[in-house]
Amino acid sequence: MTTPTIILASSSQYRRALLDRLGLNYRALAPDVDESAQPGEAPAALTERLAQAKAQAMAEQYPDSLIIGSDQVVSLDGHMLGKPGGHQAAIAQLERLSGRQACFLTGLCLLNTATGQMQSHCDAFWVWFRQLSAAKIATYVERERPYDCAGAFKSEGLGIALFTRLQGEDPNSLIGLPLIRLITMLEQEGVDVLMD
Repeated sequence: MTTPTIILASSSQYRRALLDRLGLNYRALAPDVDESAQPGEAPAALTERLAQAKAQAMAEQYPDSLIIGSDQVVSLDGHMLGKPGGHQAAIAQLERLSGRQACFLTGLCLLNTATGQMQSHCDAFWVWFRQLSAAKIATYVERERPYDCAGAFKSEGLGIALFTRLQGEDPNSLIGLPLIRLITMLEQEGVDVLMD
């Protein structure tokens, strides 16, 4: 059986780096999807819907393919935080997160465009932040410039110094792509990363 074409529907360099770990041959393409939340939409529902929408956005262009979609938001007291986009917004996000517990929600979708089969999941990962001084926040943001990361940190880098505790099934979901769940989804589509 030949391995189908695999498409990562994402422009995220972090998701590409994670998927590279699996040694799969794939293409990464940016989907054109409005990432705005719908009125009253819960954070988990938003991430799963957007992961599906990203995969479906590529479906017509890539028949007979497996398309991976993913999206992430931070939920803090029921409010969503996305990517800060700039220096001051990153500082503001970390000021809000300082000394608090937040849930990072990562939606994942695997769409088989040959069969129409869609697998979807939202992975929750809990993070407890240290009490951070303004000076520590400023230093961290200046050093890592986490402007394109939900929650304004890179856990795979110096961001690990911001936490007192982490809890979840897959630390990769904190970076943006739950690989453990994705491997299971791929297996259900006949792709075994240890054998292919």
